Amino acid sequence: MQIVRFIRKPLAVAALLAISAASQAAITVFTSQASFLAAVTAPGVDTFTGFSVTALTPSPVIRSAGSYTYTASAPDGFFGGGSAANPFLSTNTAADAITFGSFGGGVRAIGGNFFGSDVDGAFSAGSLTLLATDALGASVTQTITGSLTSFVGFVSTGAMNSLVLSSVQPAGGFLWPGADNLTLAAAAGVTAVPEPETYALMLGGLGLLGVISRRRRQAT
Repeated sequence: MQIVRFIRKPLAVAALLAISAASQAAITVFTSQASFLAAVTAPGVDTFTGFSVTALTPSPVIRSAGSYTYTASAPDGFFGGGSAANPFLSTNTAADAITFGSFGGGVRAIGGNFFGSDVDGAFSAGSLTLLATDALGASVTQTITGSLTSFVGFVSTGAMNSLVLSSVQPAGGFLWPGADNLTLAAAAGVTAVPEPETYALMLGGLGLLGVISRRRRQAT
C-alpha cells in the first residue's frame, strides 16, 4: 500500500504542474515587422526562391527558413504566385487553407507577409484569416486586409505548433491565400504574466510536494 501511494502522489503533482503550465500559455500578435523582430532572437526567413509559378507543386512541401525547418500543406497542393524572379507561396484552389507546421529547431515565433492573389497569381485585395496555435494549447485568430507589405507575427511563450492561413472568399469572386518572407524564430522576448489562478495552482503544487516529502520521511 505504501508503494501505491508513492506512485499516485507524484502523478497528481505532475498533472497539477501540467495544468499550471497550460494556464500560462499565451500568444502575442504583432502587426509590425520591426516590433516582431525586436521580440525574437535568431530569426530565419524563407523567401520562396525557386518556387514554381508555372506548375502544380504537390502537398506537403518541406521548407527551411534559416536554420529552421517546417512543412506547408494544402488539400489540393500549391501554385506559386508572383513571378519567377520573386515568387510567393499560394494554393492551387482558392478555398484551400495553408497550414504551416512540423517546425524543427525550437520555433517559438512565426510571421510573414500575408495577402490575397487572383487566378493568375497577381496580388488581389481582400481579407485573410490566420489561426496560430502553440504546443501549450493557446490559440489566437487574426483577420487582416492583406497587402503586399502587410506583416503579421505571432510569438508564443511555448513552442509553436501551427499557423493556418486562409482567405475570405469575396461575394461573386475568388481569392487565393498568399504568403511571402515567412519568418521563424527560436526564442521570444515576450513573457506572459501568470493569471491569479495560476499562482493558486503553483502554491497548491508546492504544498502537495511538502506533504509528500513529510510522508516519505515518515515511511523511511
